[in-house]
Parts: sequence; structure tokens; C-alpha cells
Amino acid sequence: MRILRTGPLTVLKDAGRLGHAHQGVPRSGAVDREAYGRANALVGNQPGAAVLECTLGGLRVVFDEPALAVLTGTDAVLTVDGEPTGVEQVVSVPAGATVAVTMPKLGLRSYLAVRGGFDVPPVLGSRSTDRIGRVGPPQPAAGDILPIGTPLGAPTAGDATRREGPLEVDLGPRDDWFTPAAVETFLSAEYVVLPASDSVGVRLDGPALARARPEELPTEGVVRGSVQVPPDGRPILFQSDHPVTGGYPVIAVLTPESADRAAQLRPGARVRFIEAF
Repeated sequence: MRILRTGPLTVLKDAGRLGHAHQGVPRSGAVDREAYGRANALVGNQPGAAVLECTLGGLRVVFDEPALAVLTGTDAVLTVDGEPTGVEQVVSVPAGATVAVTMPKLGLRSYLAVRGGFDVPPVLGSRSTDRIGRVGPPQPAAGDILPIGTPLGAPTAGDATRREGPLEVDLGPRDDWFTPAAVETFLSAEYVVLPASDSVGVRLDGPALARARPEELPTEGVVRGSVQVPPDGRPILFQSDHPVTGGYPVIAVLTPESADRAAQLRPGARVRFIEAF
């Protein structure tokens, strides 16, 4: 498959780079893990196969051989030689066809999976491009050719249904570093996604969360979905390219399902939180 145009941002992603956090290497991987996994299932790929993660569409490619492809994650669709397909429709692409990803109306990141997966050399056990840590395969560019691997599985149906409403969190491990009023504010106020958000974290603007303790927290490990609160009191929702450690208190952690939903938040989106039970 040859890249003609990458759009605003297109990167290779898979299930992530496991087992290297002690070396300071983040897991990385697909920001929306559920949409990533569904894309691979729909074309019969193994769970860890590499896909292309496209931010706000714009990707345009040519297939040298017949292929089976699908796009998940947003309401964007694939076009084949200019003809649009359906949302999350598995498409048989003929040899020589040009395939493009449209601009989504809802959501941020789309996942293009091709039967067989993209067979680029893994780095530290993963084919994910970590742009922040500069680990993994190079970011695709116009003119690049991405090899496609051998199909190993059978396509299965996927369910794109997602709940709506507030993002669910489990409080802690450092909610006691904030005043009771701040915790109440966190669980009741509305926040707005800032343009500075990226695959490291979703940055939010809204009511500042006051600390109950003035000292600084010793650096400790963090995970995807951690809601870290820097000194300005505005939360940051860590995503897949987050650092392996952090020095600011984590007031809560998103549930895995809510972390996937957070991956699709655009700048300007409004966010609320609710405690998971």
C-alpha cells in the first residue's frame, strides 16, 4: 500500500509496547483501544496487528493488490476511487484503487485496518509510532510503501455501540491531596477540552482544583486514564503516549471504557466526570 497523503496526522499503531516501563519507555499504542481492536476483528486480523491511526481524516492511499479494509473509531468513511462507503463497512478494495479517509463529523481518531496488518519491522516488540518518545517506526509520509502481512484469522462482527454522558472515574490514588470541595467540584463541574491536547494527554479548562496539601508529591508511576492535576489546578487526562512517571497528584483514574471515549474528544468538547460504581 502506497501513501499519497497523510492528512493532519497519521501514525502506525498496535496494542502497544509492553514490558519496558522500567526503562522509561511508555506503552504507547492505539489511543482508542476499543476502536483499534474492533477494526482488526472486522477484517480478521490477530489482536495485535498494526493499523493506521488517522486524526481528522485526510489520509489517501493506493493499493497495489486487492485488499480487505475497514475504518472504525469515528463517523468518517472510506472512499474507493471517489465512491463513499458506509460507516465501519468492510470494503473489498480492487488492485490499483485509491482509498481515502473522509473528515469525521463526530470523533477525532479513525483506525484503518487492512486484512493481514501492516507488516513493518517492530521496535521493542511493537509497531506503534511513539512521536513523543521517538520510539518505533517512522511516521508515514507521502510516497512511503507499507507492506501488508499474511492473513491469519477470520473476520468477526463488531459492536460500535458506546455509552454517552460523563466519563467514569475511580477516585484516587491521591484524591486525599485535594480539599473535599475540590473533589466535589471535580465530580460536578463541566470542563472544556483545550487545543493543546494530544496523544499524551487531554488538557482541560475549567474550575481549578485546590490542594489540601502544599508539598510536592514524589515522582511515581502513572497509567493511561490517570487524571493528573498540575499546580494550576486544571486536570490532564493521560492518554496512550503518557510518560511512565509523574510528579503531580492523580485525583482519579478513568475506567478503560471512558479512557477510550476520551481519545475521541476534540478541542472545545465539554466533559463531566462521574464516580464509577
